[in-house]
Amino acid sequence: MILWMADDHYGVHPGRVSYEKLAAEYPEIKFFENDWSGFSLLESAESCELLILHLIADTCGLPLPDDAAAAAVRHYCETGRPLLLLHGGSAAFWHHDWFRSMVGLRWVRGNDPDGVEASFHPVEPYRVSVAKCRHRLCGKLHEMELPCDEIYTGLEQTAPYWVLMETVVSGRSWPQCTESLSPWGGRVINFLPGHAAAVTGAAGYLTNLKILIDDLLVEK
Repeated sequence: MILWMADDHYGVHPGRVSYEKLAAEYPEIKFFENDWSGFSLLESAESCELLILHLIADTCGLPLPDDAAAAAVRHYCETGRPLLLLHGGSAAFWHHDWFRSMVGLRWVRGNDPDGVEASFHPVEPYRVSVAKCRHRLCGKLHEMELPCDEIYTGLEQTAPYWVLMETVVSGRSWPQCTESLSPWGGRVINFLPGHAAAVTGAAGYLTNLKILIDDLLVEK
């Protein structure tokens, strides 16, 4: 099972757009949007091969994922299984200390409990390039020319990570895809692009997303 938990991200539905494009190729995906009951499927963490988080807690008028959901996610992570964080997924459980510290590269909200300066997202067309890096995924991922969309920048580093993809905004390079390890040895990949449907449904974006999913499933 691949469990994909998403919010509607202010009515744009980025997770659903991508999921509907990929569903036929990944029949093992169980997709939930705005419905935190899906976290109960992690009660038997061993049945889940990959957890995808595609949500920011306390947004879109939705309730916070409760303590039971957080405990289920932590139990899954403690098994050393992989985690794929899409767009703002590094803030899926920002209200829990252990989650904030484990995600590698963290989207910081304005009401951050640690008092870290908030992340920000300029909106413009942009190019996401493969980083000059010896990580094996850099030999698989592909450059993307993306239309006008949110560009997630100013995130907090919470653990050592590889930069796999990056973009340049106002002369400064910003990571757009990273890999780190959780405290329990599980792989954590952040893939930041993708708010607008024109991005999350685009062939180049979906190709890179499939590359990340497949690599996490094979190399746990």
